[in-house]
Amino acid sequence: MTATSSTPPSSSSSNKRGPGDGVAAPEPGDPPRAQASEPNEEENLEHTRWWLIASAFPMIAGTLGPVASAFSICALGRPWRQYMPPGTDFKSATSVLDPPWLTAVNAIQLAMALVSNVFLLLNMARRVKFTLAQPITIVGWYISSFCLISLCATASKPLRQGLDNPVEEYVMSQAFYYGIWAAILYFVVASFMTATFWGASTGHFSKSFALTNSQRTLMLQTILFLTYLLLGALIFSTIEGWNYLDGVYWADITLFTVGFGDFATTKPLARALVLPYALIGVISLGLVIASIRSMILDRARRRVGIRMEEKTRRKLVRTLTESGNDTILKPMSGEVTALSPHVTNEYERRKVEFELMRNIQDRALAWRQWMDLSASFGTLIVLWLIGALVFWSTERHYQEQWSYFDSFYLCFVSLTTIGYGDRVPMTNAGKSFFVFWSLLALPTMTVLISHAEDTVVKFVREMTIKLGAVTILPRDKIIAKMEKEHLKEYSSHQSNPTIEGGGFMRWRSRSKQTLSPDKHAHGRPDGDDGTLRKRQRRAARHAHLRNVASKIRHAAAVSSQTKSHQHRQLDELPTGREFQLLLISEIRSVTQHLREDKPRRYSFEEWAWFLWLLGEDERDAHTHRKAQPEEKRTHDVAAAQSRLHGNAAARIQQPFQWSWVGSRSPLTADQEESEWVLDRLTFRLQKALEEDADSEEAAAAAAAAPAKRCLAPDTELQIKRNQ
Repeated sequence: MTATSSTPPSSSSSNKRGPGDGVAAPEPGDPPRAQASEPNEEENLEHTRWWLIASAFPMIAGTLGPVASAFSICALGRPWRQYMPPGTDFKSATSVLDPPWLTAVNAIQLAMALVSNVFLLLNMARRVKFTLAQPITIVGWYISSFCLISLCATASKPLRQGLDNPVEEYVMSQAFYYGIWAAILYFVVASFMTATFWGASTGHFSKSFALTNSQRTLMLQTILFLTYLLLGALIFSTIEGWNYLDGVYWADITLFTVGFGDFATTKPLARALVLPYALIGVISLGLVIASIRSMILDRARRRVGIRMEEKTRRKLVRTLTESGNDTILKPMSGEVTALSPHVTNEYERRKVEFELMRNIQDRALAWRQWMDLSASFGTLIVLWLIGALVFWSTERHYQEQWSYFDSFYLCFVSLTTIGYGDRVPMTNAGKSFFVFWSLLALPTMTVLISHAEDTVVKFVREMTIKLGAVTILPRDKIIAKMEKEHLKEYSSHQSNPTIEGGGFMRWRSRSKQTLSPDKHAHGRPDGDDGTLRKRQRRAARHAHLRNVASKIRHAAAVSSQTKSHQHRQLDELPTGREFQLLLISEIRSVTQHLREDKPRRYSFEEWAWFLWLLGEDERDAHTHRKAQPEEKRTHDVAAAQSRLHGNAAARIQQPFQWSWVGSRSPLTADQEESEWVLDRLTFRLQKALEEDADSEEAAAAAAAAPAKRCLAPDTELQIKRNQ
């Protein structure tokens, strides 16, 4: 939509633009030319539909891949069998060495998995190409998964042969179960990356991860945390004389602040080391969980929000069209009379359309927040119930009177990090599964709390404020009444639509305060004539800008009385350097908006001002169109491509048109509003500077041409004399 001229559009020479195209659309009668690709009806939904595979799957794989490798290390680090004679427990069981073939296969799968993790990490760091790294990562993880599945499925019988004691006195160690959990994770993450590689290879998205820097470092953070956990387990198990995998279990419940107390440090050296180890570990875990939370809340929330907004918008447009109540969506040309007492011109109609889109966004936001809460709560419940089922199946044969409710209770005190210690896992399968389960369930609990903050906590806070206003805070009623009266008075002054608030008024007021001639005249002595003339020129320039602003306010209130496609009195903006200064001022303001904690949502008047700077006139129906209900999706590839790209020849014959509730609206873009405006303003400034440079070069060339013609005879005479 960015204009290619530093002057505002006029009815005769300007090219209309729609938001987001960046290239002028042809006016009627102009020669056909290639038109820039504009946002498409399906584009937003296509992006959100593939986001899960394009971005979420790589982030999940980057997080769980190192976890699987850590479990592989646990599976290789200790023997898979233990001798536990009657009358002893799992803590006193002794290990039985593994056969060489099991150790060899286990080492091969671990090496393959580590290579896969390294290539995925390098790919995320943009050190290795996608097409090279992903096949290596996928194949390596699948090989590791199949090796572990084969070992766990076939090793049970061979490992129970040739024993010195009865088979009933032998149990599978934690290492065996860590191999099972690692095999599951390897298969899951390899399947995720296979889907990502397929989507990129078929052209659904680019062959690069659309991740932020913090999300790219999530895998590295996970690797560092797991390394810290495993090294701590090695140190403390050596000091306390524990089995190494019991040390892993102890490190897990320590860093997750569960602290059952079934494993506790008893020696002074271990107690001294646990202070810095736990402090650093808890902070590191918090950083990893914060990154996971950011991954889910920032990326997933935004993508899901865009998808919900698009679906809500489509449903509303379709409902209005089918019911015949879509009059407000139709642009008002010069021949169209007022739609209602409150909608008498195109500007007012566009404002109603804009507010309708805002209503769609608000409804989609509320729906998405409760959907996020429901999804995270449902995920937590599933992990809770499945975890309880696994603990019940692993503990009921070794702990007396262990019921499913005991497992349910164990999961609860673990999720809330209460950790009474009255019910704890004691079996090898239970302790290894607790480590696996806690790495999934506790971050999910954190995400649930974050989602509850946006919904339940917000609702409780609002109800508390309302209750306080009725009971112990009666003075708030008086304040609320004063605010309503103030808003009513303000609304009466704003009955006529004006292009205000966008930034030019702020720029004008700043210039009036800092650059007024009176202030300059009294700020310094008048002896410097050059400085005084400069101030006078500057004051005259800003007086001209104030005059333009007055015309903007007046023209915005004028109803549509002229012919269609004809500009109103708003055909005057500063030109040249003044226009560039105005753009710079707006860019600075929008840049400050990007630094705000909450994304800025501009009013219609602000949008109208920004669009006017970019070459759009919200009062002119020439570039506006009625939002149309989209056709249902088809699975035919050729038809989908035709719908996605459209008929370019047909689009050349008409200017770019858009609606606030259409798919081309800036409010439906995959950007925050401040980002969208900043991109277009900077491009507009760039084009204005380029055109000024071209004009200066053309003027210099034109001025140099007569001088060359005057010097030509003298040069010819000099040449003859030399001959």
